[in-house]
Amino acid sequence: MQLATDIWASALIRRAEIGGAFAVVVRKGDARAGAVLVKVFNRSDRTARLYAEATRGDGERFWMQPKDSEVEGELDAYIERAARIDPDIWVVEIEDREGRHFLTEPVERG
Repeated sequence: MQLATDIWASALIRRAEIGGAFAVVVRKGDARAGAVLVKVFNRSDRTARLYAEATRGDGERFWMQPKDSEVEGELDAYIERAARIDPDIWVVEIEDREGRHFLTEPVERG
């Protein structure tokens, strides 16, 4: 059983804060079952990455990079399009000096 999205997002933010990063929900969607995008801004090199949750055929949850870009403006445009398509989507932004995402599930390159 998966956690409700609001609880999961709060846990991610807490992990980031414990690690010394700044994290915030910038867009709230459906509290129970909304999909999540996580944008990470690396303060050291001023790059950004975007992660989207996905599910394998066996039900295992993982994260992928839906946009092959490190330009924050391009990732923001992707997020805007995703929000128009899915109004229940959540967006969590993390700013970290090392660019860490703090996700606990597997992360794959897309």
